[in-house]
Amino acid sequence: MKSLFEELGGTYYQKGDYFLPDLSLPETAPVGIWGQRRRHYLKTQQGPLYNALLLSGKLNDHLVEVDAQAEAIFFQLVEQLAEQEEITEQRKAENQMAWVKRMNNVRNQVEELIYNELIYD
Repeated sequence: MKSLFEELGGTYYQKGDYFLPDLSLPETAPVGIWGQRRRHYLKTQQGPLYNALLLSGKLNDHLVEVDAQAEAIFFQLVEQLAEQEEITEQRKAENQMAWVKRMNNVRNQVEELIYNELIYD
């Protein structure tokens, strides 16, 4: 008589005196920095939602999606805000420290927006 595991196509391998099931995790896309930040927020602040996503197998897909959205928004908004504030390569050549200061300000604004809109929603 076959076990339910075998009926569903599962196989076993022998390790010493024991037969262990051949189990493997599905291949998943890597999670970037924004997805990792979202995971940390869900795990520490939204425990029930984190557990629901984890147990349903949708957590990694959710994190990859959030990461992709955040990455796209980040680069687009940094470029737009830098253009609005006239932070150009010419200014970079004239005064590098002032350029870095202004670019860091723009990046921090965009990061804050992403945190509020995607990570902490």
